[in-house]
Parts: sequence; structure tokens; C-alpha cells
Amino acid sequence: MSTQARGLNNFISDLRNAKSKEEESNRVEVELAKIRKKFNPGDAKLAADGSNPSLSSYQRKKYVWKLVYIHVLGYDVDFGHAEVLALVRSKKYNEKSVGYVALSLLLRGSDPVMGTIVSTMKKDLTTAPLASGKKKKGAVKNDAVQCLTLCSLANISGLELIQAMHVEVQHVLVSKNSTEQVKKKSALCLLRLTRTSPNLVSGREFAPHIGELLQDKHLGVLTSLMSLLNGLASQHATDYESLIPHVVHILSLLVMKKQCAREYLYYKTPSPWLQIKLLKFLQQYPNAVEGHDIGMDASGYVSQLINVVSKILMETDVSESINKSNADHAVLFESVNLIVAWGTTCPVTMREGAMKLLGKFISVREPNIRYLGLMTMAKLAQIEGSVEGAKKHQATVLVSLKDADISVRRRALDLLFVICDTDNAERIVDELVAHLVVADASIREEMVLKIAILAEKYATDLRWYVDTILKLISISGDYVSDSIWHRVVQIVTNHPQGDLQGYAAATLFVSVSPHRCHETTVSVAAYVLGEFGFLIAERPGMSGEEQFHVLHQHWFNVDTKTRAILISTYAKLANLYEECRPLVAPIFARSKNSSDVEVQQRCAEYASMREAFSPEAVEDLLREMPPFEDKRRSALELRLLETEGEDSAAVTKASMPSEVEQQRALQSAQMLSNSPIEEEEEMPPIDEQEDEPDMEPIDEQEDEPDEDEPGMEEEDEQEDEPDEEEEEFDDQEESQEQAPDAGGGEPPEDKKEDVVENGSANPVVVGIPKELIPAMRKAFSNLCTSPSGVLFENSLLQVGVKHEYVGAQGRISVFFGNLHSSSLQNFKVKIDQPDHLRMQMQGTQDLLDDGEYDSAGCTVAAKTQAKLLILVEVTAPFDDAPSMRISFETEEGERHDYPLRLPLVATCFMEPVNLDPGAFMQRWKSLEGPDRECQEVMKIPPNSSGIDEAYMDRVSKIIVDGLKFGRCQGVDPTPWTVSGAATFRTGAQDANGNNINVGCLVRVEANPKANAFRITTRTLHPLCSKAIKNVSLVSIKLAA
Repeated sequence: MSTQARGLNNFISDLRNAKSKEEESNRVEVELAKIRKKFNPGDAKLAADGSNPSLSSYQRKKYVWKLVYIHVLGYDVDFGHAEVLALVRSKKYNEKSVGYVALSLLLRGSDPVMGTIVSTMKKDLTTAPLASGKKKKGAVKNDAVQCLTLCSLANISGLELIQAMHVEVQHVLVSKNSTEQVKKKSALCLLRLTRTSPNLVSGREFAPHIGELLQDKHLGVLTSLMSLLNGLASQHATDYESLIPHVVHILSLLVMKKQCAREYLYYKTPSPWLQIKLLKFLQQYPNAVEGHDIGMDASGYVSQLINVVSKILMETDVSESINKSNADHAVLFESVNLIVAWGTTCPVTMREGAMKLLGKFISVREPNIRYLGLMTMAKLAQIEGSVEGAKKHQATVLVSLKDADISVRRRALDLLFVICDTDNAERIVDELVAHLVVADASIREEMVLKIAILAEKYATDLRWYVDTILKLISISGDYVSDSIWHRVVQIVTNHPQGDLQGYAAATLFVSVSPHRCHETTVSVAAYVLGEFGFLIAERPGMSGEEQFHVLHQHWFNVDTKTRAILISTYAKLANLYEECRPLVAPIFARSKNSSDVEVQQRCAEYASMREAFSPEAVEDLLREMPPFEDKRRSALELRLLETEGEDSAAVTKASMPSEVEQQRALQSAQMLSNSPIEEEEEMPPIDEQEDEPDMEPIDEQEDEPDEDEPGMEEEDEQEDEPDEEEEEFDDQEESQEQAPDAGGGEPPEDKKEDVVENGSANPVVVGIPKELIPAMRKAFSNLCTSPSGVLFENSLLQVGVKHEYVGAQGRISVFFGNLHSSSLQNFKVKIDQPDHLRMQMQGTQDLLDDGEYDSAGCTVAAKTQAKLLILVEVTAPFDDAPSMRISFETEEGERHDYPLRLPLVATCFMEPVNLDPGAFMQRWKSLEGPDRECQEVMKIPPNSSGIDEAYMDRVSKIIVDGLKFGRCQGVDPTPWTVSGAATFRTGAQDANGNNINVGCLVRVEANPKANAFRITTRTLHPLCSKAIKNVSLVSIKLAA
């Protein structure tokens, strides 16, 4: 270096001797200016590639090395690229090596000049190495140049460069002329390229080539190749499954026969790094040993693999040499991870042996081995049937919980979390709570979270769960997050069985009685006493007034968030107990001027509530909260997932429901009847002597009409009576005749002409023309029983709807297509949100008009669409469809306002029920009564083809597919009657946490002679009866 680059040495010495950052920067700036002048002198002519041809080889290398050193120091180098590429194109190895080093550091794959060097890199990569006997002095050593090219390509890895070079890299890797060094470099280079561009290699085509390479005897090549194979298999595992026998064979040679070159022996362990890579590859195929008879298939690779893993487990022990011990244990723990990946398909004896060995390792003094042992045992204990073996080491794990190393303590906590079950839950939780007193702050939050999850999952008595959480709050209240005490409130609220709510209220009353207690305790006590304090109000010393006093003593010691909860509790206490009202009123009066908006608003609203509403309304507003919705994952489990990630053993354990949780769910399910209709009301037994329905056939009623129930022939007038859906559209039709300012509909023709002729500044308001009303009625009715269709269409706009429902929830997609040749501006949609529907809406930006602010609306370009997605949940029976008002302006200045209705009716939330004839008639009789039955007779249009069997098939399809009723076969002795049963699902819950559902029955009776139908519906709710009847009438009429 000193003889070849004296200037570089002097420059480095100057920088090292710099006494300040400023002096170093000044020296770098001076050198950069000098190099820039050498590369681009003003009086010299540059070469075609932009380099300076007057520079000698020594000068070019020296200046490029200086640029590289300056770049390594962290300074920006944005010139000299042409000289770097000139060195790369050189045929001299010493110049080419400098060029490739600089290329790797100073350039990126996205630089424009990289396109000019691709051909040179391809040539350097693919040219065959020179024969040893023909090498000349100064000639390029091609294998070394290939390695330089591969290293540079891996470091640069631009997408365009990868696409241009990846084929050559693969060819070099599989070429028989490539040396071992080149194969190693090409495998690692290809790995880097596939990480940047995952779908670069076709696994099915490339796997056979890798299989041939795996037969190489050079362990260095195999090690690099396994790195590549692990990366490829992680992307497309199935493409490389055929290579498992090759991998097992190599692993067997290393472990069983100790075949290894001397230079790859590490403390007498044959190439431990290669063994680890081989085991990691096998872990990606957990079903590799499944379905194989290990005892009979002694010559197969599965038995060979089992023998290899067994030998690793048996012969690995703690060594006096730390380096050998680390290498051996690295292989051992990867073998245990392979057993974990196999799961229940692994032989039981092998799992037991691994567990026994890990139990030995978690008791050694070496913290690294103890850490790995605890972590691996936690993974192994997750396999079904292995937790009992891990529980034998519970005492040792508890000792590790007190280790000086925080990492070991965390792994011990994870293992305790995993091995906890119903049998040892109380002991483990009590041990963890006891240790929480002396635990340092770095692990307390994690311990509190996991104790709370364990106490909930394995609490056979929920009172123990409440006591455990209160202990956590008293010991480490600052580390108890809001989600933990929120979960306590949720569980107490959702489990009214037994005396849990009363016990929680009494326990919290005692906990909050001392003047000094944690604020979290005050928050929990405030909520629970406000909801369930009435359950203990009759006990001595726990009256409503006493509850107020023990809570209010903490008023000045808590923050505004807790005060807001206290205010709601005070309002509920004042509502229940007359003696609390004079105590609460002054607090509300003083806090009306609070600086906190939440406290101020609550006090103002609660204080004025009795003046603004009736006593009954106030009673309803302040009654106890309904049960919370049970989600698939609690907030605590989500918090654990957020902190530890999906791969954590604790997260996997928390996501699996325990036996106790399953029993709780089973008890809740047993409270519900097996039949959806029987959920609502217990039906009286059918009279054994009544074999026929108590309903006369419709043709007999035609001849002998009942005075209370007129026959169809006397009901001709009803043919012209509009049903409810028709009335809705009639209302829309009438709204078109209102003035523009009144209803937004279309003005009468004479008034519209006056507006245009007078040139009023107000835009013309256009509503829905009367001639479109019949088509709209038909489109709406069709969509009530079909999953998709067009709701409205004219020359400007097409409104399409696609909706689907599951239980009480639905998903509605509405598309607004612009059919006009110009854009529709100020396009807005306003959806009515009635109390019986919970809606979440998301659509094109500025499309929704929520009424909270003056939205300008969106612009729908010509021949494009605006979209609206509505997620809905029904909470109560209803008989009206929500309204949807569409407004927009055209470029001509016309303002259009279209009042429509969404095809969201009660029958959308039905679930079919199949009943036998006896059960159907039993329920039919039990639902008699004017508030439960709704009936109407309808004549089909005279121009129809009449009622025949084909018509009745259509009616049956409407009842089953359109209304979602289950067809009850055999109920009716005549083919002219269709009977069905269903359950109307809601998302609301009763006091016990069960969903409120409504059983529904329907009978459609036809009289072919009179060309008439009688539709009768019976449900537990009058609105359900009316809604089913209306939809049935319109749908059957459209089927004519």
C-alpha cells in the first residue's frame, strides 16, 4: 500500500490526525475539490464514457480509493462514477477489483449509469476461468472476477439490474465449470436477489438443480446452498419438498458418520452451522413424518431422520469448553424446534426425551443455556400431551423467575403462562402475585397482564378472579392498564348468574372504604357500585348513602377521567335513593363550571335531566347498562399480541380457549332453546284430539264466509288498497308536487317553466317523474327478495344495490353510476339511520351527507361510479325501510333531488327453521291473538294467467329463497297452501346476555277459482307480522 498509494496513505493520516470535526471536514472538502479537478479538467477532452483518459492507472485507482474512504466516513460523494465504471471495464485484475469495490459502495441499482455496465458484468460473470497452464502475467483471474461481480451485484440489487442478471447468476451456480468459491458466492448472491424480488426463481424448475448441487462434497458449498434453500423454501415451501431426502442424507452423514473435512470441524463438532441450516429447512415441513410407519420403514429417510434427531438429543451434554457447548447446544435446540414443528406427529418417546433434557438445561448455571431451555420448553409444552412433562419442572421454573437476568425472568414467566391449566392455575397465579411484590419495574407490566389473563381463563369461581385483580391493583396499581379493569367490569356485567355481581359490589365497597387506595380501585368501584350497588344496599353499613360517601371521599384525589365515572355513578345513586339527591345536587352545581369538558358536560346534563324528561324516561336512561358484546379476542389478548407478536408461545396459549371458558360458553348456550322459535316463548302442548288445523280451507270459506273474517269474494275492495311499500312510493310521488324549497321534489310543469323563463338565480330542482314511480316500486320490491339489482335508473343516473346478510348483520353496497355525458357535481347521499338499525357507512370521499356540516359533495365524472358501503345490524323489529335521498347538480344548472328507499326490510334478517307438521301447528296455535297475527286477502291482476301449479312453485320459491323461511312440508292437505317458519335475528341482548330473536310463521293460501291469495303471518311481535305480510303481498303479486 505504501509503495503503490502513498497519496492515499498521507490522506488517511491527515484525517486521523485532525483535532476537530471542522478540521477533518475542511481536509475532505479540499481533497474532493482536487479529485473533481483531476477527473474533469477544463482543458482536456473526456472519453466517450465520461472518464479522463489522461489519468494513469495508479492515479485513477488512488483517487477512487480516496472517494471510497470519504464515503465510508459518512460524507456525500456524488461524482466520479465514470472513473469507477472505467476501472470495472478494465482487463487488469487490480483495476477491476478497485472498480467493483467502489461500484458496490458508491452506486445504487437505480442510478442511470448502471445500464451501461450490465454487459460488462455479464461478460465478467459468464466467461469461463482460464486454464491453469495458460495464465499470463497481468491476465484477469476469472474466478476471482466472478466473485467480485457476484458481491457487487448482491450489494447493489436494483430491480432493473436483478432482472437483467438473475439468469446468469443461476447459470453460474449450476454450472459444472464453476469453482467452489464461485458457487458459494453465487448462492448467497441469488439469496439476496430473491429477498429483493421474491418471485424471481421458479421453484418447480429450479428444485432439480438444487438437488444436484446438494450432492456436492464441499461443505462450504453446501452451507451457502442451504442458506439459499431456506430462503426459497420460506417463500414457496411446497416447491422444494422433494429435496427433504437429500437434506436428511447430508444431516445423517454429519451426525451419524461424522463425515466432515478437518477444516470444517469446530471443537470436534462436524460443521455445526450446516447442521443448523439443515434442521431449519426441515422445520418448514411439519408433516414430513406424518403417515409414515417408522418401525417398518427402517430404510426410508423418515426413520433415518428420527435416528439422527434421537442421537442429537441423547449425546448432547454440557461441555467444559464454552465454544463447544455453544455449538452443540445450538444444534440441540434446533432439533427440539424440529420436534415442536412436528407436533403430535412426532413419536411420544422423542417428545418426552426432549422435555427431560430441557429440564436438565433449565437448572444449569449458564444463563444462555437456561434462557434457551426455558424458551424451547415453552414451545414444546404447547404440543398436545406435552404440558404434563413441563409441569414436573414447575418448581425449577419458579426459581428462574427470581433470576438476576431479566431475559431469563421473562422466559420463565412465559413458560409458567404456557403450563398453567385448571389444576395448577390458583397456585401459579398466587405465586406470581406473591412475586409481583418484589419484582422490578421492568417486568411488572408484563406480569400483571399475564396474571389477569390466566385468572380469567382458569377461574372456576369468578369471585376468585375479582379478588385476584383487586390484589393486582393494590400491589401494582400503576401497572394495571385500563383494559384490565375494563375486562373486570365486562365479566361482572355479563355474568348475572349466582351472586357474582353482589359479591363484586360488596368487595369493591370494602376496598374503596379506606381513605387511601389506588385510583384504579376507585374507577372499578365507581362503575360496579353504580350498576350493582342496589344489590347490597340492604346490608348493614352499605346503604346508598354510605356508597356515596365512600366514593366521594376520593373526589379530590383522582383525575378528571375517574371523576367522569364518579359523576355517572352519583347520578345513578341519586336516581335510586332519595337520600342521595341532596348530596349529589351541590356537586353537579359546582362542577358545571369545571375546566374539563367531559366533567362539565356530564354534570350539566345529569342536573337538567329531571327537568327535561319525565320520571319514567329518567328511569330508563339511568338503568343498568346492558351486557357487553363478547368478542373473539378480549382486549387483554390483543394487548399481549401487540407486545409480543404472533410467534410468542404466550400469545398462542392465550388464543386457545380453556376448559373453563368452554364450560362457561356451554352454560350460556344451554340457556337458549334448540329451536329458534322456542327461544321466545314456551309453546303449549297441542291437544291430542285435534288432528286437523283449526283453520278452515280457503275454498270452504269462500262458500261459507265467517262474519268475523270475510271471504275473498267479499274483499274485492282490498285489491285496490296499497300495501305499505306502495304507500311509501305514493308519498314520494306526492312529494314531487311540493315546491322546490319545501321538499326538494320536482315542481309542477307550469312552475318549472316559470322558473326557467324568469331566469331565477335559484337552480332548477328536478325530482322523480311520476311515470318512473311504478318501475321504482317494482325494482324496490324485487330487491327486497333478491341479492342484487337496479334500484333506480333514468337518463342521468343508475343506482345499483348488492346486499347480503348473516344473522342480524348485513353488508349493503350501493353504486351510483353516471349515465350522462358530463359530470354530476355536488353529488351527495343522505341515509336515514333509524333507532332499530346500527349503521356504519364508508364511501367515496365527500359522498355522504351526515348533516353535521355543510358538505360540498363529490363529483361523479361521466361514465364512472361513486360507491357506498353500509354495514348494518338490526336491534329491534321494524316494518319500514330506511330512506335514502340523492341530490346532485348537472352542468346545465339543474339540481336533482331523488327520495328513494333502501331495500332493507325485516325479511332480510330471517333464518329458516324446518319444523315437522305437528310442531308447526303447535306453534301456530300458541301465536293466536290480534297483536301477533296479521292477515290480508289479495286478488291477482285479471290479465294474469291465473293460479296454477307453476304459480304455486313460484310462490314457494318466494317464501323459501326470498323471505328466507323454511318450508314446512306436510302441514297442508292441499297443494294450494304454502307454510313456512323462520327466526328474525337481532343484535340486541336481554338481561342474561342472550340475543333477542323473534319466532315467525307464515301461511299462504290460494283460491284458484277466485284468483286470490290469503297471506297470514303470526309472530311474537306485531311489527314483524306486518313486515312479513307486506313483503309477501308485493312479491306474490309480482310473480303473477
